[in-house]
Amino acid sequence: MNTRTTDHRTPTPFSTPSLAPAPALADAGQSCAPYAEAVLGHAGRDWLRLNVPGHAAAPGSDLADFFGSRIPALDFPPLLDGVDLGTDTPLDRALALAAEAWGARRTWFLTNGASQGNQIASMVAPALGRTLVVQRSVHSSVIDGLVLSGLDAVFVQPSVDPEQGIAHGVTATDVAQALERTPDVAAVYIVSPSYFGAVADVRAIADAAHAAGVPLIVDEAWGSHFGFHPALPANALSSGADLATSSTHKLAGSLTQSAMLHLARGPFADLLEPLVDRAFRLVQSTSASALLTASLDLARRSLVSDAAATGGSVAAADRVRGAVRALGRFGVVSDRFHAFPDIVAADPLRIAIDTRTGGITGHEARRRLFRDHQIMVEVATDAAIVAVIGAGSLPDTDRFVEALHTLPSPLSAETAESVGVGVGSAAGAGTADMLRLPAPGATKLTARAAFLSPTLVVAAEEAVGRISADTLAAYPPGIPNVLPGEVITAEAVRFLQRTAAAPNGHVRGAVDPGVTRLRVVA
Repeated sequence: MNTRTTDHRTPTPFSTPSLAPAPALADAGQSCAPYAEAVLGHAGRDWLRLNVPGHAAAPGSDLADFFGSRIPALDFPPLLDGVDLGTDTPLDRALALAAEAWGARRTWFLTNGASQGNQIASMVAPALGRTLVVQRSVHSSVIDGLVLSGLDAVFVQPSVDPEQGIAHGVTATDVAQALERTPDVAAVYIVSPSYFGAVADVRAIADAAHAAGVPLIVDEAWGSHFGFHPALPANALSSGADLATSSTHKLAGSLTQSAMLHLARGPFADLLEPLVDRAFRLVQSTSASALLTASLDLARRSLVSDAAATGGSVAAADRVRGAVRALGRFGVVSDRFHAFPDIVAADPLRIAIDTRTGGITGHEARRRLFRDHQIMVEVATDAAIVAVIGAGSLPDTDRFVEALHTLPSPLSAETAESVGVGVGSAAGAGTADMLRLPAPGATKLTARAAFLSPTLVVAAEEAVGRISADTLAAYPPGIPNVLPGEVITAEAVRFLQRTAAAPNGHVRGAVDPGVTRLRVVA
């Protein structure tokens, strides 16, 4: 069980987070993976499979030839005796172990990512009130949840680093002020950590929410590994959150698209548990993947039982940051976190590199690392790239540091023009041409009302001043820049079009790849 008690409210200069004691194993049961082991045992029997999935684990099939025979053999449907059907099943035990590991009253395994968890959390909120107090820089799936729930929203603006053009988090003071001016509040919804690894003061924000009589919901998609090593921050539940979405596949080691939703043992647990359970059944597939579910069981076992491996991953990330500082060409974004009052710690497994000082944009650095060095990083902006190291992973960090420092500098005029930036900005001479986050337009309708209204598709320039019917989010990272119900601004159109034109740029929700047309409320 997570045993973090450290209060992170005092910001300090850091490149790694405030430290806390490592969690202790509650019992030897955490060293097993009951669901994964049951699926493996089931696959080891001589089955004649006349049920779904239709591949029937047939030897010699394209699936078996491509993935190997074990993958289709483990691909079972739900409702199997001795696996997930009945009482006190291996699945029940796996869920209980996960809840224990994360310090939760109850945990749900998700097979449609943390997006599913955010949608569930949004769907239960109408039972608590009519308005969510929401961090404006939440993931687009939270906005999708507002469309599903029909709730009103009062948005709390995050701090923004003007030099990097990235959003961080919100303060407890800002949340408390939003609560004071908002009647019939359902809950507070924040993100921690951010895509760049900034950790919010969850304890203080939870105190503000609870003082107003409402729960705190945390999108902890990027913090599923928190609380499992002394060098990592405390997780959201141990800091007072009532419900936390955990994107376990991101840095905790499960398969892509698998995630967890955790309910705290708190003042709202009795009210929330049956609501979450019903919403979970509404959006979870009736054919949940045994492979994804088993990977969640295994990821939990690894996190709890091998803290030393996680420590090795932290040390590897620290070596990268140390090398970048020593070589002097690039900057470490988290070295500036102490300047922002909403940030109290940094995730050490996130390596955010300021590329501008090295004479290259983040987008171009990402493209060249991918094309020329076969190195993939997680996020790129005009100003930075973000690399991540999964808990327990030990990648070749020397290869990354060497490739990073062989990137061209400064960009030639031809290259700079091709990626849509000025040479001066790319070379670190200024930030006038840097792509900045647009300020949100005024809110005129709820997300649900705008999404379900009659719509028109118009040219982007004609959409300025009209109400958006879609969520438009620059990917990565997927933070919505325009919400359904918000007025579309010229600044937002320029930002989204330039994002779409950047290497690897993509705008989720756009009518067309170039964002030349937008869907507006008729």
